[in-house]
Amino acid sequence: MTGNWLLVLSIVFTAHMAHGCPQKCQCHMASKTTDCKNRGFTEIPAHLPPETQILLLQNNRIWRINQNAFTGTPLLKILDLSNNSLSSFAPGALQKLRYLQVLNLTRNLIHYIENKTFSFLPHLKELDLSSNSIVRLPETFGNSTGNITLLSVKHNKLQKMERVLLESLPNLKVVLFKDNPWLCNCNVFGLKLWLESFLYRGGISDGIICATPGIRKGKDLLKVPYELFGACPLTTAHTHLATTHHHSFEHRSSLKHSHHNEHGENSRLSCEPKPKPRPVNLRHAIATVVITGVVCGIVCLMMLAAAVYGCAYAAITAKYHREHLAPARQHGTPEEKEPFDSLMA
Repeated sequence: MTGNWLLVLSIVFTAHMAHGCPQKCQCHMASKTTDCKNRGFTEIPAHLPPETQILLLQNNRIWRINQNAFTGTPLLKILDLSNNSLSSFAPGALQKLRYLQVLNLTRNLIHYIENKTFSFLPHLKELDLSSNSIVRLPETFGNSTGNITLLSVKHNKLQKMERVLLESLPNLKVVLFKDNPWLCNCNVFGLKLWLESFLYRGGISDGIICATPGIRKGKDLLKVPYELFGACPLTTAHTHLATTHHHSFEHRSSLKHSHHNEHGENSRLSCEPKPKPRPVNLRHAIATVVITGVVCGIVCLMMLAAAVYGCAYAAITAKYHREHLAPARQHGTPEEKEPFDSLMA
């Protein structure tokens, strides 16, 4: 009897080793599932069956994923790494999983996701990042993540989320946001616009509840009127504007207070009334007025001299005519008088 049991055990062990199932795991060939949960692993176990499509690794102490961790399981479709100690991923750690459809990373220690972390996952449909300590998400998850239909970031430490990230997921159907300390200031404006459009197209979401500022705490982002957000100050543009204003002001005048309180001027540029434009140089302006007055005076004197000269010339001419031409007309010459006398006769 004992010999029979030993034979059975040896057959099972041989079959087990033939399929490459790790010692602490259970491998189900029919469902192509490898169950390694609750085994105390600190890394992805080696010698996984190459035909594995479902890999269950939840409730372990896995804290890192090596770059070649999944080289032997290229057909993997579902990967459950929930409730581990992951804080980051090695570059390209998931790039071998081209057929992966579901990735569960809930209840880990992830603080941030780098740009293109999930590149080379063209079939990924569900990404669950909930219940971590994520404070920042990238502008894109990767080059081939456009097929994601479900995204969960609930129960994290997110204060904002880039609209461009959500717009890079055109097939998104469900997105979960709740239990994050959302900052509902002017920077959330784009997210509000996207969420309204997403819901209008039939998308499903649990909404965004504001945590700060205090006046909006506990309010649904969608119910906060646009008018209450105001426009975000363009810090970079304001700084450039202040610098330009500062340099041009130095060229316009020599006032010493142009360097006072640069940051204060920065914040009041859009609020304080602008000073009236002044002459480029006050001394130049005065000199211009004086020169203009002198020229006008000279012209007036010349005109007056011309008038006096004209009057004098006219008077002399008139006197000449009275003194020399009048007597000649009165006495006349004999030749001039004879026709006149003959005519009278």
